[in-house]
Amino acid sequence: MRFLFALFIAVPIVEMVVLIEVGQQIGALWTIALVLLTAFIGINLLRHQGLATLSRANWRMQSGQIPAQEMLEGILLAVGGALLLTPGFVTDSIGFLLLLPFTRQFFATRLMGRFKMFSKANAGATGGFAQGGFGAGFNKDESIIEGEFDAPQNSHKSNKIE
Repeated sequence: MRFLFALFIAVPIVEMVVLIEVGQQIGALWTIALVLLTAFIGINLLRHQGLATLSRANWRMQSGQIPAQEMLEGILLAVGGALLLTPGFVTDSIGFLLLLPFTRQFFATRLMGRFKMFSKANAGATGGFAQGGFGAGFNKDESIIEGEFDAPQNSHKSNKIE
């Protein structure tokens, strides 16, 4: 929690310092134009990458797979888009890293690895749910036998009352 507090204090200060330095080098109007240009490029890149990620997620769902990687990439795209809309060059740099496919996939893969480690560590507390998938570890009673049965067919061909 302290890390987030420090981050919310440090990032705006760093952004102001960078904006002032850039403004002194190229001028205030050019700095504002550059900030607006990065936001415009970022929005267009976000739209294009978001549609591509959504398309991959739909393909995975249609093939019967869970689109976990695509969902995480969608979250990273949203964070990257928000950072690009925030005025400043430091947040724009991080936002562009999250919008570029190869860096976003790298971050998503790393986060997925952390989630898998977290789920394996907590598998005992969830009855095996995180390790074995849906329903794994829930049927611990050996007296329950799963199976299927056919209901008897109705021998009446017609239910008309005469």
